[in-house]
Amino acid sequence: MKTAKWTHLLSITCLAALLLFFGMLFIADNKYQSPPPYGNRGIIALTEADITRDTPLFLIDGWLLTDARVTQLPTYIGQFGSLQRGNQTVSPHGAAIYEIILRYDGAPVEAALSFPQLFSRHSIRLDGIVLSEGIGGARISFSLTPGNHLLTVETASTHGYYSGMYHPPALGTPETVSHMMLVQCVAYALAFFAPLTLALFTLTLWRSAKDRAAFWFGLLCCFFSLYVSYYFVHLFRLPVEEYWYIAQSAALYGLCFCTIRLTALFGDVAGKRFALFLQWIGGLFPLVLLALALLIPAQAWAVRLHSAMTDLFYFFTFCAVVALTLNSRETENWERRFSRLGCCVFGVGLLCNLFTSELFSALFLDRNLFEPIRFFWQFEWCGLLLVTIFGAMMAARNRRILAENAAFQTHLEELVQQRTAELTNLMQERKAFFADMAHDLKAPIFATGSFIQAIREHNTGVDTELSSYIDLVEQTQQEMARRVYGLTEFNKIDALSDPYEAVSVKYLLEETYELHHMAAEVQSVYLIIEPPEIDGQIYAQPRKLDILLENLIFNALKATPPEGQITLCAQLDASFCHLTLTDTGCGIPSEELQQIFNRFFVGKQNVGTGSGLGLFIVKCIVESLKGEIHVSSQPGLGTEFSINLPLLKQL
Repeated sequence: MKTAKWTHLLSITCLAALLLFFGMLFIADNKYQSPPPYGNRGIIALTEADITRDTPLFLIDGWLLTDARVTQLPTYIGQFGSLQRGNQTVSPHGAAIYEIILRYDGAPVEAALSFPQLFSRHSIRLDGIVLSEGIGGARISFSLTPGNHLLTVETASTHGYYSGMYHPPALGTPETVSHMMLVQCVAYALAFFAPLTLALFTLTLWRSAKDRAAFWFGLLCCFFSLYVSYYFVHLFRLPVEEYWYIAQSAALYGLCFCTIRLTALFGDVAGKRFALFLQWIGGLFPLVLLALALLIPAQAWAVRLHSAMTDLFYFFTFCAVVALTLNSRETENWERRFSRLGCCVFGVGLLCNLFTSELFSALFLDRNLFEPIRFFWQFEWCGLLLVTIFGAMMAARNRRILAENAAFQTHLEELVQQRTAELTNLMQERKAFFADMAHDLKAPIFATGSFIQAIREHNTGVDTELSSYIDLVEQTQQEMARRVYGLTEFNKIDALSDPYEAVSVKYLLEETYELHHMAAEVQSVYLIIEPPEIDGQIYAQPRKLDILLENLIFNALKATPPEGQITLCAQLDASFCHLTLTDTGCGIPSEELQQIFNRFFVGKQNVGTGSGLGLFIVKCIVESLKGEIHVSSQPGLGTEFSINLPLLKQL
């Protein structure tokens, strides 16, 4: 309960601060609060001080309007959004002429006029001279001399939401007007690119994490960027300018719907019936509003109905966000607090939009209230704050997810380390067990062999049947002895604790020749070594490399007849050392070729002489070095072993 009170207090404080901020904007950045002079009955009196002051002079009052229904009607800019002027029975479109006399009393001065967002086709003339024509905003420069100067703005609209001149032009020196436009351009550029960048980042996160909140927040940022892009569409007078009000309206409606959707998601009520109903209405409303926007060029009544329904949609969105926030889960967290704060900010923006809307002004105040000089409209400020608040919400959410992932990763690493230690101990125990078992089995196995040999030598009481049993026992004893010997040899290799080091390929082959060429000569076999032209290094335990080549040469010597040849060569490429050992021996039968690397496999030619572990050990050593071994052989033509070992990368 204490946390909930602090949350409510935070929301109220932020709401009060926002209202105070808007109150300051209403005074400091509002065209309709600009100081005199003011125009009256088609004339505005100007002095040199009025033109050269730091803030531009806004030509709001004193204009005379002429259109199809009135002639020289006194009006001010911003009083009416269209030429209907509150009459729904007439067309909002058509031609209009705005006139005002600039009565200047002072020294000649260079002046500039900025016309923001002229939604109609226009022609701007000063003393009958055309200074600008086209669609969209306009800026003109001229020399202002003492006397009366007639400023005329002609507009012509055939479609669109606005018609005529809705935004007051700014008058001042070229430097003052340029500075005002530059500040506004920078502000809108930040308001466009910052949410768009945040949207791209968030949508990337959504693609990887599939978080619905991230998707809708990214979409909200995209809609806001699309909404504020109208400034650049009018500034650069893009060809789509006449129809951009449709895109801007769609972006505004999408912004409202995303806010409803995010509030439901962050409040964890998105699946409830009332929340589904509010989201369904929030999605249907924009479709009706867009249909009305498309009817504006053809139907006069669509302008006022569209304006009224837009204000209704603002009110519905505000109520929906409040309802979803109040009905969210009781558990207090930062996401819900941010959601409430966002609700307050968005509510203020919607209320500001209502208070400054044409319908509200026409019903209650009969005048416009606010138009910014350099920065944003109140609703745009609220939209930017909304993006910031939901961005902070997503940051808090991602920080929590990252913390949970980090905790999980830490736990996983600890678990892996624990399991690795357990496996290491198990492997060490297994090695010790097999070493002890091989040692303990040697004595009884060799003793059994001695007893068998003694029985054969004395031949005491041995008949034919008993002799066959003794042969069977002897074969079994020899197989057991062979396996115990192989197990002992394998344990010796497994127990090697020599450090890994860089081994020269040339040195390895030369050392192999020195160790084995005498054994080859005794058997009248030629041992040939072909080292690589350019040396390389293998990162390994030198003793294991010696065992690898020793086993291969030993097998080749057993298979190669006198005057035969064994060739060991090495070739290097960018990544591997390719060792090839070829002999001219008896070869390996094809039915045995696929089994020679199997543990304890002995071919027919080696029965009784081999342990069946030599090539198995060779393969284990090659695989421990991340290499590969292949064999090819033809009976009577010899055998070739090919080994590929990765080279040590040179820095």
